[in-house]
Amino acid sequence: MRDAASQLKGLVEQLSGAPLPLRVRAWDGSQAGPPGAPILVVRNRRAVRHLLWKPGELGLARAWVSGDLGVEGDLYTVLAFLSGPLWERGEDAPTLARSLRDPGVRAAVRGLVALAGPPLPPGPPSEEIRRPRRGLHTKRSDKRAISHHYDVGNDFYEIVLGPSMVYSCAYWPAPPARATLEQAQHDKLELICRKLALTSGQRLLDVGCGWGSMAIHAAREHGVSVVGVTLSQEQAAYARKRVADEGLTDRVEIRVQDYRDVTDGPYDAISSIGMAEHVGSPRYLEYATALHRLLGPGGRLLNHQIARRPHRDEAEYGLNPFIDAYVFPDGELAPVGTTVSLLERAGFETRDVESIREHYALTLRRWVANLEADWDRAVTLTGPGRARVWRLYMAASALAFERNRIGVNQVLAVKTPASGTSGLPLRARTWN
Repeated sequence: MRDAASQLKGLVEQLSGAPLPLRVRAWDGSQAGPPGAPILVVRNRRAVRHLLWKPGELGLARAWVSGDLGVEGDLYTVLAFLSGPLWERGEDAPTLARSLRDPGVRAAVRGLVALAGPPLPPGPPSEEIRRPRRGLHTKRSDKRAISHHYDVGNDFYEIVLGPSMVYSCAYWPAPPARATLEQAQHDKLELICRKLALTSGQRLLDVGCGWGSMAIHAAREHGVSVVGVTLSQEQAAYARKRVADEGLTDRVEIRVQDYRDVTDGPYDAISSIGMAEHVGSPRYLEYATALHRLLGPGGRLLNHQIARRPHRDEAEYGLNPFIDAYVFPDGELAPVGTTVSLLERAGFETRDVESIREHYALTLRRWVANLEADWDRAVTLTGPGRARVWRLYMAASALAFERNRIGVNQVLAVKTPASGTSGLPLRARTWN
């Protein structure tokens, strides 16, 4: 009888119709595949059962998070191979039911079933969120979702994000090797301040303020008074300490508050950096309208938001199963055109849209490197399953940005008064 690694390699190649560019190590110690290639480690039969019961991203994620599936060597090379069948199917690709009509596919699946052992569905890892799909994007459900993602522990985020504690893409020079992650994050915050044209004495609302980096930068470098709001208790406590350490308590207030409950406008400017992805499509117009209401005439909004590619039929869009179950519960991505349209419906005038997609790929690769460099401590802080979630999520996201599966855009919008005076110079991109 053939060893498990050779069987797995042959069955995967039969399903994919192409040679497997990876080496496979199976639970019986056997190996198969090109020498020197990254190794896909299948530690037990349960990994195969995960994939059989949940074909696609969720099955792969369950096998990875539980530790049944691992990688030795370059993680990005392995993910690039595994993600191909998932990302590059296209809207006209056959469904699973149609694929199973192919005799070769059916034979390969039967082989995997035989190799996997008793056909019992393995339970999902404890890190997977299981909740009813109702009441999405209420204040209560949003607070719960934000807590799951951001209350992993500030010490863990310090490992991943580094001293800047900025959890959104940095802004890199060319070539990017000229800058550290901290310098590139500083440049991103400064870019946003310049787009908002912040000046001393103004009021800034930072929606989804995270660990306070934007609020501190704007107050310290531009002399503005800042209110930062977050739904995470851990973030707020950390941000308040940083504000106090900087001696900025007279200019920066950090609140645990839903943006929908902010009533003390008008503000001169609003920054929303990596927060709008949590809003959800049914609530997005409400979000845009609330921010429009909080600005004074001529006030500026800088909306920094991840976007997805549009679907030919937008009704086909569904949440990413891995990210929804393990990373960002209820998070939704929209095409940038949809975002701009809804901001305009709320009353804003869109003045600038800048795509910085490649910048996020560079940032994510730095975050992955930070995590891998201090892996043992990260596991101690958050557990091996959660650490594996973050390594997979960030590395896969880096590839998604690089391949234009997703993007990120800074949209500068103005609450233009009836006079039509936007307050922007004729050549607006003076911030660069």
